[in-house]
Order: sequence, then structure tokens, then C-alpha cells
Amino acid sequence: MPLGPFKTSKSLTLGVELELQLVNSYDMDLSSSANDLLELLQRKPFPGVVTPEMTQSMIEVATDVQTEYGPLLAQLQHMRDTVLHAGDRLNIEIAGGGTHPFQRWFEQRIFSKPRFQELSGLYGYLAKQFTVFGQHVHVGCASPDEALFLLHALNRYVPHFIALSASSPFSQGVDTLFDSSRLNSVFAFPLSGRAPFVLRWEEFADVYFAKMEATGVVKSMKDFYWDIRPKPEYGTIELRVCDTPLTVERAAALACYLQALCRHLLGRSEPPPEEDDYLVYTYNRFQACRFGLDGQMVKPKTQERISIREDILATLRLLQPHAVALHALPALDEIERAAGRDGNHASFLRRRYAESGSVQGVVRASVDALRAGPG
Repeated sequence: MPLGPFKTSKSLTLGVELELQLVNSYDMDLSSSANDLLELLQRKPFPGVVTPEMTQSMIEVATDVQTEYGPLLAQLQHMRDTVLHAGDRLNIEIAGGGTHPFQRWFEQRIFSKPRFQELSGLYGYLAKQFTVFGQHVHVGCASPDEALFLLHALNRYVPHFIALSASSPFSQGVDTLFDSSRLNSVFAFPLSGRAPFVLRWEEFADVYFAKMEATGVVKSMKDFYWDIRPKPEYGTIELRVCDTPLTVERAAALACYLQALCRHLLGRSEPPPEEDDYLVYTYNRFQACRFGLDGQMVKPKTQERISIREDILATLRLLQPHAVALHALPALDEIERAAGRDGNHASFLRRRYAESGSVQGVVRASVDALRAGPG
């Protein structure tokens, strides 16, 4: 069926989704407890939305539509506290982080939901290997063409969000040497990567999507696992490259960094996006996944090579007036602390591993970080 109209929304509104780990308190392994936790959470009104995810050892929480950093952070904290309280009643720990450091994918159980069962049948073992955890950020767009403009204008900033959110250095019991190993699982899916370079919605919906649907490969936008994708039913674009941070404070900061960046881009003060921008896209994305903030990126317009850390710090200075207008200066302060001083959460987890000497200690640190907040 046709893609349907793009439901316009207020420009620069925000929505945040976080995929969270369910962890056994006794051995720090993943716990297939989603059914029990969701049943308990449904007994009272939830301060947002909570839903199952691909496997039984994960859930997703999502905020309402927000416009400013303060209320967004407050709702994320309220959702976190509600989930933690329910987990305590069931003796289940909750954690952020892009991967669980030592879970065995073949032990995971697909959640009993028709779409997840269908995906499991289609993708085989990749579905269970998709027990990874990300933060998705929706940004409201006033028109479908604005959505496509932002989607492509953001391409050169994707390494910022990978590097800042990276929290998955460990997988299958070892240090992968990647700051974000999670994205390697996402890249395995055939419809991952970047969206096609189309700037007019009519061309995207009536030509590109119609052709893809006619092949039988896709039925809806959910079938695309792009780094950034339009969501016409919400009137948003959705950034999907972030690992789930260890704290909701970092999650709120990342969302509002994106919001300020979109406000800057909508001012059309930068050269417009073009297909050739993507010549360096895969290289930049790999550098961010592998080396995090210490990675090198190539600016697509100038071919200048710069460290991702330096590019973030320079961008923060550019975004100051936009953060003032959006009441988001505390969010930019959090981003500056991460880029300029504290490092990302992958670095934090490696330090905890060095101290504890075990991947169980890494999970314990992740559990404690979500509960305690910044620090």
C-alpha cells in the first residue's frame, strides 16, 4: 500500500526512546523477564510508554512529545525511577549500555509478538543477536521536505552522536576494541546504513518507496534500519545511531544537542546537503564506532581531517545561541563535559573493568550508573 501522508508536527519537538537491559541480580547475566516486568508496570499508569522489544531480556521506554530540556529530563528520570522500582519488586536489575558484556545470543528468547516472530523467521540468528540496546531520538518537522532536508544535512554530524553515546565496548565476554560494538549488529541487516539521497517527499514516497514496496522487500518504514529515517506517521525524523547511555541525564543531553543542531541547520547557514557528502560517510561512521571521541573524521565539504572530539567542541560553540533559545544550555554543558573531560561511557566501562577485573563488574557498574545518575 502507498506510504501515506507525512503527518506534520511542530518543528523541533522531541521524543526519546530508550532500550533497557533486564539483568539477573545474582550473576549479572541478562534475565528473560520482560513479561513479568511489563505485567507489573501495567498495573499503574506509566509516565510515558513502555513496550516489549525483540527479546525477553529487554524493554523500551518512550517519552511524550517534549519541547525543552528540563521537562524532557524530568520525564526520563520519572520513567527510570518507575522501572527501577518495579524491577526491585521482581529482583530484576535494570541497566543502560549498548550491549550486555557477556550474554550469549543463542540463549535469548524472542518476545511473543507477531512482528518479532516474523522478523525472527526472516532474519534467523540475527534476530537474537539483535539483543542490543539503543537510544532513538525523534525530531518534529513542519513539513516532509524539511524532514528530508534535516535527515541529509545531519549526515556529517552522525559521528558525533555515535562517539558521544558509545557504551558498548564489550561483547561475548571480551573487549571488542570498539567504543560502539552495538552498531556492528545493526549493520548486519540488509536495509541498514544511510537513506537514499532524496530531498522531495513526493519523490521519496511516490517513486523510491513505491519501487521498494513493489519488490516485496519492504511493507512499511519499519523495515528500514537506516541511521536516520523519516517517520511519516509521527511527522518526525528518527536518529537511530546512539547506544543507550548509562544515565538518562546523558540521554536527555544527546537529544537536546540534536535539537539545537537541527535549529542551526534549519537556519540554512551551512551549504546544502548533496550526494557527494556521503563519500566519507561510512569512513566517518567507522571511526566513531571504533575509536569514539578519539576517532578522526573527514568534513565532507572541505575534505579537512579533524578529530571527532575537536569537531564536537567546535560545534558546541556554534550552537550556544540556539541552546539559549531552546533553554538547553545544561544539555550542552553535559555534552562538553563528555567530549572535553570525562569521555564517553565506553571509557567509563573500560575503567570499571580495569578496577573489577571482570565483565560482571562492568554490568554492576552499568546498573549502579542508571540508578545513581551522573558521576
